[in-house]
Amino acid sequence: MLDLRRLQLLKEFAEQGTIAGTAEALGYTPSAVSQQLSALERQAGTPLLDRTARSAELTDSGRLLVVHAEQILAMVEAAESVLAAQSDVAVGTVTVTAFPTAAVAFAPLLAQSLRRHEGMQLVLRQSVGEAGARQVSSAEVDIAVIDDWSGRRPESGAGKLRHLHLLHDPLVLALPTDHPLADTRRPVELHRLLDEPWIAAPSGEPSRIGTDKLFAALGGAPAAAWEFQGQGTILSLVARGIGIAAVPALALGAGTSGLTFRRLPEAPAREVRAVVRATSMRRPAIEATLRALQEAATRVQWTLDDALGGAEAV
Repeated sequence: MLDLRRLQLLKEFAEQGTIAGTAEALGYTPSAVSQQLSALERQAGTPLLDRTARSAELTDSGRLLVVHAEQILAMVEAAESVLAAQSDVAVGTVTVTAFPTAAVAFAPLLAQSLRRHEGMQLVLRQSVGEAGARQVSSAEVDIAVIDDWSGRRPESGAGKLRHLHLLHDPLVLALPTDHPLADTRRPVELHRLLDEPWIAAPSGEPSRIGTDKLFAALGGAPAAAWEFQGQGTILSLVARGIGIAAVPALALGAGTSGLTFRRLPEAPAREVRAVVRATSMRRPAIEATLRALQEAATRVQWTLDDALGGAEAV
């Protein structure tokens, strides 16, 4: 009988295209991936990979098995979800991955909400970019909290993944408390912001997409912009008077003192979503976690609105 975990490895290899990529995506060593795929070939009784000294690619039999593997794994998970739904009790481990600011904002609320389910265990990890959705697709995690700056709506009801809206997270202006613009009674012309020293995430970081959109709306790049990775690092530098920054409102939960935040009119915003496999949505533990995420998102939104209540748009 074919091993389900090895079928998952083969499916991931088909998506990644290399042994090294598969190992990195799943957190294994390349040697372990290669050994498990060789074991699957022995179980299948036919070569699945055409290996050379530097590369490997699927054989015709390998490609055929990948198609069946996708169907088999989806059917197994659907069957598990149906059986779990019969008990209507949230039990088992649910693994969630989230981008860093969402993990910080949601973790306390998730733990508080899910603690009443005695048979459940929550595992919360962090991921960035497209890694979260990919990990859901490959069944490494059950749910991913992702951010999307594109402004495009995901296709609803299509494919094996479902996207659930959690909240909109606009950019806000972060300033040292002693900065002249920190006085919310004082208006300021937006185009003058480009004359300020800026601190921004490096190119390629998800939040930099929003910052670049803001710069374009302001009329171009600022005269000076230093790049640092991590919203916590950026906010700590702003608090020390090194420069100003535009950060997602969720970053307000970082807790750095010495900062004032002001709304920006028509600011670029990211959509925060939960991504889950359609075949697992009927599991009571998954349903409970999704409800907890939606409740947490609502409470976080209220907290952000309250924190920015007096921070009128510049």
